[in-house]
Amino acid sequence: MTKFGDFAPLCHQVPSYPWCNLFYRQLQHRDPTALTNLSSDATSAPVGINPECGIPRVGHDSSLANIANIVACGLSILVTLLLVFWTNRRRAAVGRVEFQIFLVLYFLTIPFQLISTGSFLEQGTTALTVITAIHAGLVTATFWALLGNAIVSTQVVEDGTMSSLVPFHFFVVAFFAATTYISLDVGFSFTTVFQSTPPASQNSIALFVLTSIWPAAAAILYLVIMTYVVLGMLNEVRPMWYYVLAAILFVLSQLDYFLLSKVICKGANSKIDGSFVATILETAAVAVLYFAWRSITEESWEEDIYYPR
Repeated sequence: MTKFGDFAPLCHQVPSYPWCNLFYRQLQHRDPTALTNLSSDATSAPVGINPECGIPRVGHDSSLANIANIVACGLSILVTLLLVFWTNRRRAAVGRVEFQIFLVLYFLTIPFQLISTGSFLEQGTTALTVITAIHAGLVTATFWALLGNAIVSTQVVEDGTMSSLVPFHFFVVAFFAATTYISLDVGFSFTTVFQSTPPASQNSIALFVLTSIWPAAAAILYLVIMTYVVLGMLNEVRPMWYYVLAAILFVLSQLDYFLLSKVICKGANSKIDGSFVATILETAAVAVLYFAWRSITEESWEEDIYYPR
């Protein structure tokens, strides 16, 4: 029976689900007999735990690694760098520093995603476990930065000041540190607190909440707060369509990842999966958020000349 916090169904059904790397390491040391079929040989095992379909590690069965997602990640890196550059140019815009931090954090998640899901490194290795743990920490910190931007947009505290930046940075560090430590503990079993019982269930309530519940909750809260800011405070309608479009793109990325990825994997004979589509849609959502932010702060800019006080 599946319990709350069980990763076993996800690691079995969803190709390239990165947090499974942590449980692979744990199972190797606690219950290696639970690793069967595609996961039985760590040198060629794809991302996942006994997955129904997975991309073999590069160099095995003519595998080119998760090549489609590698290309998507490369394009996402370029797009995100461009967004960071554009954001930096709008020096008078409200929430510029906070939004730029969000973009930088999202940018950092991309190379870690590329490695943790790319079928480059051997399953169960220290390197893959550490990279996956850092990836998890960056993801939760990024979603805090997203929610933090919504809070800053309400102007409860003045953006760009110490009263805004100190708590903003504190929670970025807190989410990153807490999630990274928990992820490392799941993978390396430093303590028994985050160990799965039984090991085959791949259960970790803390990790599940941080990597699944928290991102969804942060995204929903962000949309609710920005709806209030745009419709209630600014009394505008046009910018709201950007936020609606970003939400649709994000939801579609998750539907693709969790529902269609296995279908694409099987249809492509384990050469690619749906992770590349999810990456493209997520980056598109971030780009739309930039244009949404731009649309509600444009009157704060001086496009050609900036007059300091």
